[in-house]
Amino acid sequence: MAHSTPLRSDAEASANATFDALMWAFSRPGQIKTLPQTGELCLIEALMDRECRVYCADPLLLPDVMRSGAEVADIPQADHLILGTLTDATLLKQMPLGSDLYPDDGATVIVRATLGAGPALRLSGPGVNGSVTVNVSGLPNGFWDMRKHVMRYPTGFELILLDGNRVLALPRSTVVEVL
Repeated sequence: MAHSTPLRSDAEASANATFDALMWAFSRPGQIKTLPQTGELCLIEALMDRECRVYCADPLLLPDVMRSGAEVADIPQADHLILGTLTDATLLKQMPLGSDLYPDDGATVIVRATLGAGPALRLSGPGVNGSVTVNVSGLPNGFWDMRKHVMRYPTGFELILLDGNRVLALPRSTVVEVL
């Protein structure tokens, strides 16, 4: 009896490519990676399933979150937060940051930003060879100060900055200095 290997669908291939791009971006903070599709939908398909709790600020994306099987949650209980265009940095005070014993309980935050424009940021920490400088705009005033205020390594949140089909990922261990 011959055994055959199942073929991946286009959706599975896209989700795998998205996940691979995200892991690459998280392991090399400050380096921009290109996703196979534009927008949050590919991130929803790659990261979210019925074991996730998701807060989604964009009502147009909510059906996609629900199709993933994820549970819709309020900010303090969410594993993933899809914040769209963030206008208020104080929202960072509400999200799960994990604990010293379980730092991986901190949220993964997805925010739209413009990469390659705006204020210069110096990034350092694990995965960065010395330091790297990037430009990011489209975030509310005080965002980086608020991030620094709420983070206490090993606790904190993972940050995915999305610009169309490009992502810049910052683990909680990345130190960000506004230049």
